[in-house]
Amino acid sequence: METNRKENLLKAAEGAGGAAARLKKDSRPAYQQMALEFPPTEDELEQEAIVEAVLFTMGQSVEVRQLAAAIGMNEDCAREAALRLKKRYEQRKGGLQVIELDGAFQMCTRSEYYENLIRVAATPKRQVLTEVVLETLSIIAYRQPVTKMEIEKIRGVKSDHAVNKLIEYNLVYEVGRLDAPGRPALFATTEEFLRRFGIGSTVDLPGLNPEQEEEIKSEVEEELQMKLEELEQEQTDDRAAEDTEEGQEED
Repeated sequence: METNRKENLLKAAEGAGGAAARLKKDSRPAYQQMALEFPPTEDELEQEAIVEAVLFTMGQSVEVRQLAAAIGMNEDCAREAALRLKKRYEQRKGGLQVIELDGAFQMCTRSEYYENLIRVAATPKRQVLTEVVLETLSIIAYRQPVTKMEIEKIRGVKSDHAVNKLIEYNLVYEVGRLDAPGRPALFATTEEFLRRFGIGSTVDLPGLNPEQEEEIKSEVEEELQMKLEELEQEQTDDRAAEDTEEGQEED
């Protein structure tokens, strides 16, 4: 009697709650487990609808492999579905858009409606990128992963403040450590960098021609010269102040 009861319980678990029971035993990520539990979605329009629902619900970037799990297909198929959805949003020119971010997709509002949004929503804190910070960001974007020492070698001046600001703004992050004495930190751009500058991948960064490189070098040299002149002026002022104090003491 007890044996039959156990068999009935196992059958019941394998029926209505069987999928949940198997998921609990499976230690893999949920999106991989779910891919085995649900049939694949082969209809293209339905694939787009599922991708749309996932992107809207998540509210942040979703990796292609997660979208693949949602539709029960491979990653190439999921990426194609997301790209079709992206194209549809571009054609309808509504207030929302789908953007691609280095192996992931995200649904977000169009930047041209920012001024309208802040009329009813809290105004986000504006992050001011000075020329020095932008210059440092450019070096990291084109040379990543790069150490702070390499950045300073290119700029010719200390870059601690600029790098710290970029980390604070979530535009760069510490991606690892260089296998060298002292193990200096390596910096690279973030997904937020791609989002802010409207590019899908660092591969899409515009190339720098020799003239642009020379222009950046000239700007750095000018900045360094200005700093040296300011320092010399401060030293001159300090000496003048000291001479004045000495003259007053003699009187």
